[in-house]
Amino acid sequence: MTQSPDTYVSTRGDTTPTDFAEALLRGMAPDGGLYMPTAWPTLNPSAWAPGQAYAAIASAAMAPYVGNALPDGALDRALAKLVAGFDHPDVTPLVQLEDDLWLLELFHGPTAAFKDLAMQLAASLADEALAASGERLTLVTATSGDTGAAAVNAFANKARIDLIVLHPLDRVSPVQRRQMTTVDADNVLNLAVHGDFDDCQRLVKGLLSEESLRERGRFSSVNSINWARLAGQIPYYVSAVAQLAAQGQTRAPTFVVPTGNFGDAFAGIAARKMGLPIAGFVAAVNQNDALARAINDGVYARKAAVETASVSMDVQAPSNFERLVYEASGRDAQATRAVFETFARDGSVTLSPALLAALRAEVSAVSVDEATTRTEIAHAWSAWGRVVCPHPAVALHAARSQTRGTGPIVALSTAHAAKFGKDVAPVLGFDPDPPRVIRELGDRPERLTIIEGTPEAALAAVRGFRA
Repeated sequence: MTQSPDTYVSTRGDTTPTDFAEALLRGMAPDGGLYMPTAWPTLNPSAWAPGQAYAAIASAAMAPYVGNALPDGALDRALAKLVAGFDHPDVTPLVQLEDDLWLLELFHGPTAAFKDLAMQLAASLADEALAASGERLTLVTATSGDTGAAAVNAFANKARIDLIVLHPLDRVSPVQRRQMTTVDADNVLNLAVHGDFDDCQRLVKGLLSEESLRERGRFSSVNSINWARLAGQIPYYVSAVAQLAAQGQTRAPTFVVPTGNFGDAFAGIAARKMGLPIAGFVAAVNQNDALARAINDGVYARKAAVETASVSMDVQAPSNFERLVYEASGRDAQATRAVFETFARDGSVTLSPALLAALRAEVSAVSVDEATTRTEIAHAWSAWGRVVCPHPAVALHAARSQTRGTGPIVALSTAHAAKFGKDVAPVLGFDPDPPRVIRELGDRPERLTIIEGTPEAALAAVRGFRA
């Protein structure tokens, strides 16, 4: 098989050649693995030259992965629509806090969270692919808050697409919940699950493996297990390097990524594989520290997720860790399958010394507790006059813990603080000023269905939706 960035195979060994459109519309490989490009493209350095517009950067970063799988001009049309939906001219502005410390703001989109950047693209590209094929698509996604809000905003009222969102009952912020449940769209079903995010994610993976659900058309997911979603996050790393270059910064940056399902961090790793000058990555996690324990201790072990202020990171089985293991193992599908089948069966797997060393060469990990998160929210306000939500607070603590002086350190700010006012206000003594997209939520009625966290309950709800 020809190795090409627009040809995809599974992390678990299915080598049936798959193009971008099929990876987008299917989401998960038939053998239960995740799609990966068979080769990394080389990004032309002009992509991160100073002064590049976001749409041009994103086109250069994503076009090699799309190839000829979509109608002519589909990517550029999707990018034009994406940029038009953001309230900041730079789309993802880079803000300097102090010497060698920067904040990359990713929350200027229609739901005030970084998920908008990839979700809006995925929706537009799926629309183009379905129009070309004449098919229908049902999407199912698990969310710890921001993914669901972004998906509902992006896919509501699409003519050829139905969307089913599972979120953990009472474990997302009120703003996140209302962004999902107040959208009046007959093609959207919101399911509130008795359980945590990992339960929702487990139910989604079970639904995706239920072949009977494909009888009424395509059945897929827009979680970051979907390669198109992940590819849509690559451009803002390129944009960050371009913005650093515009300010005279020529040293390669280190990115500190607040991490839940690890898709955001792996998108950065993909950018580095494409040649973007990046010194390293730090995955900043909260008390749900399965990823940190895997990287630091060599044992990937499941624990029950605990509820934290940074709810979008309350994940103990990050799906995109599988992509990292696949890449770090030298693309050894058999070894990758063994790791994750053992983890699924036993709840724990010990990583080999060689694999652990390769993982550590890609990323380090830091766990941040709740008290430290609150302290960092207070520090951001007192030191820089910045109101940050708990997720970038976790990243900022990890960033300020890094050795300084070797190059820029860029922490990702993944959501507007007003989405988490109940956690920020007690620390600062005032409510964050909401952006326009949150003010416009108003007092519209909510639509959601509460279900038990069982495969039977999830399957019944999905089969009953728009039957």
